[in-house]
Amino acid sequence: MDDRFTSRQVIEFTGITARQLQWWDERGIVVPEHEGHRRLYSLDDVAEVAVICELRERGFSLQRVRKVIRFLQRELGKRLVETVSEGNEFHLLTDGRNLYLEDSAHAVINILKNSRQPILSVCLTDTVQRLQSRIGKKHVQSMKTGRRVSLSGIRRRSAS
Repeated sequence: MDDRFTSRQVIEFTGITARQLQWWDERGIVVPEHEGHRRLYSLDDVAEVAVICELRERGFSLQRVRKVIRFLQRELGKRLVETVSEGNEFHLLTDGRNLYLEDSAHAVINILKNSRQPILSVCLTDTVQRLQSRIGKKHVQSMKTGRRVSLSGIRRRSAS
């Protein structure tokens, strides 16, 4: 399949270390397909890694990250790339206790306005778009060097 990425490619796209990626697979946080000893990640897997990396950079514990990923999977009902490619902007907000998933600017503003404590916000759509941009740039570079990176499934569809 062309829309799978190796561990090395995931590391290039997200900045994660090889050991972190392996550990997350072993713990069931992001589980790629396995072909022998090779791990092959779908675009959705890579998007989840990118979101997790962003949350970890913002100080989330791995236990909290697990809860966020389970919450996203439950709330979205589909994988991350498919959801954000449908034209909506999704924002993940948390006050440390509660998680909110919002797709309207008005709802995000209401949460920020009515909060009595600091709110952390991550725009999931922006994270996925940055990842797609990195993959696109790597694709252009690989075309120059003769190496191949697949872009199938990476599209931004306009809302109908």
